[in-house]
Amino acid sequence: MSYEFSEFGVNLGCGSGIEELMDDLGHALAGGGSDIKMLGGGQPARIPEMNAVWRRRLEELTEQAGGIDRAMTLYDPPRGNPQFLDAIAALFQRSFGWEIRRENIAITPGGQTAFFFLFNLLAGRMPDGRRKKVLLPLVPEYIGYSDQGVDGCVFRAVPPLIEETGPHEYKYRVDFDHLEVTPDIAAICASRPTNPTGNVLTDDETARLSALAKAHGIPLILDNAYGAPFPGIIFTDAKPFWEPHVILTYSLSKIGLPGTRTGIVIGPPDVIRALGSMSAIVGLSNPSTGQQIMLPLVESGEILRLSSEVVRPFYEEKCKLARQTAMEEFGDDFPWRMHRSEGALFLWFWFPGLPITTKELYTRLKRCGVLIIPGEYFFFGLEQPDWAHRHECIRVSYAMDEAVVRDGLRIIAEEVRACR
Repeated sequence: MSYEFSEFGVNLGCGSGIEELMDDLGHALAGGGSDIKMLGGGQPARIPEMNAVWRRRLEELTEQAGGIDRAMTLYDPPRGNPQFLDAIAALFQRSFGWEIRRENIAITPGGQTAFFFLFNLLAGRMPDGRRKKVLLPLVPEYIGYSDQGVDGCVFRAVPPLIEETGPHEYKYRVDFDHLEVTPDIAAICASRPTNPTGNVLTDDETARLSALAKAHGIPLILDNAYGAPFPGIIFTDAKPFWEPHVILTYSLSKIGLPGTRTGIVIGPPDVIRALGSMSAIVGLSNPSTGQQIMLPLVESGEILRLSSEVVRPFYEEKCKLARQTAMEEFGDDFPWRMHRSEGALFLWFWFPGLPITTKELYTRLKRCGVLIIPGEYFFFGLEQPDWAHRHECIRVSYAMDEAVVRDGLRIIAEEVRACR
């Protein structure tokens, strides 16, 4: 028997790019065996030094009076554990001089949920019947945003400027000349570093986007899932940025705790109160385990040291090795470019003039035991959706073991050559 779904059900329950990504990731990790080259997902690497920290913290929670009880058996308030909220506020106050308090912070069940709440809080159908959208100043942008609107697509995107920065290298930049904030724009949103490309908005670009949002009385949302100051997977100079009209999101996933599903939102108090209300309605409370594991690391500032001295160098070296491998395996016998790697966990490849779409390339690679993400999914919100460039790009994770990444890139090169 089949049932008729609501409009909400059709929009969220009938397939998406992020579902395909997570389904491939889950099946590959659960039962794919050693032959699967899982280069498609956002699964963070298992960093030995960080795993030792998590084991130590679990032991401490077990040994301290009420530690496990606090982490596992009690509901927190909908906005999060007050002690953890105060610790986050104090960390940013003393480290960056930001004038934020507990009232500026909310916890959500992961960063993905934070954006579901934020996008549907600010955009979509308004009480007076108008429809508002979120402006993406730079695409490609994170695949997980694209289908989150309960009222259909809530995005408008601006194609980037493409700057060639070296042999087989390029970089996307914000095209401010064509970035228009119309009355139906509810917010501006960007990830920093950008998933999928590893692009990092410069301090100047970030300040210009902030000024543009402020001038139009709307928030600027910055997704720091990979960003500064934690987990700090940024390989270029980029200062943490906040102003009273800016909404920041952070996560414990990429520092090494994806299973705890802990997102952190910093923003104006009215937005934060709304997020708490939404958390109460949708899930009563938020997961406590990640907050309790991380609490003393936030209170002491250890989270910043671990990010800068352990997490960043680990991924920076993996990125360097993956880029070297790409140069060796791809060579010069077909057209290709790689986005400048400034952060996050991915290499973003562009194959100009590729005779098949990257969805077709994805299918071919999957048959060869290599999982990547086709670029089409990351170019949502464009007024010209048939832009050829969006069918010529793929996202490849370098977070897996070096041998897996090397073999995967070799097979990708072989399949691209075979398409020519």
